[in-house]
Amino acid sequence: MRKYKKTLIFVGILVAIVLLYGLTYIPHTIVNIKPDKVSSIKIFDGNTGYETEITDKIAIEYIINNLNDVTFQKDKWAFLYMGYSFRTTIYNDKGKPVKKLIINSPDTIRYKGFFYKAKGNQIDYEYIKRAIEKQS
Repeated sequence: MRKYKKTLIFVGILVAIVLLYGLTYIPHTIVNIKPDKVSSIKIFDGNTGYETEITDKIAIEYIINNLNDVTFQKDKWAFLYMGYSFRTTIYNDKGKPVKKLIINSPDTIRYKGFFYKAKGNQIDYEYIKRAIEKQS
């Protein structure tokens, strides 16, 4: 009877772990920041090597609202993948980084070791690209 209890507990823990990990694949927003709480956005363009800091309030509001509106679903592991388009760091009104992510395309980001795919709305990749080109 004691061995049966241990096996049951082990199976229960295993099922809970698998279930919790599976829940991370439910689509959700990655960025949930109020634009007026952002002082700047630093973007390093991995294609050209240019880095720019966006401080214009209108541009910040547009980019943050766009990122807030995109729902992402976890995809595959991002480890061992090289190269990227836009390494993005969002800074709060105290100058502290509050979100770091890599924007690879209009529908793909890298965040905390995983690729995420956009579901529905997409990132305005061209707007970000133009903002970098304008400042470089």
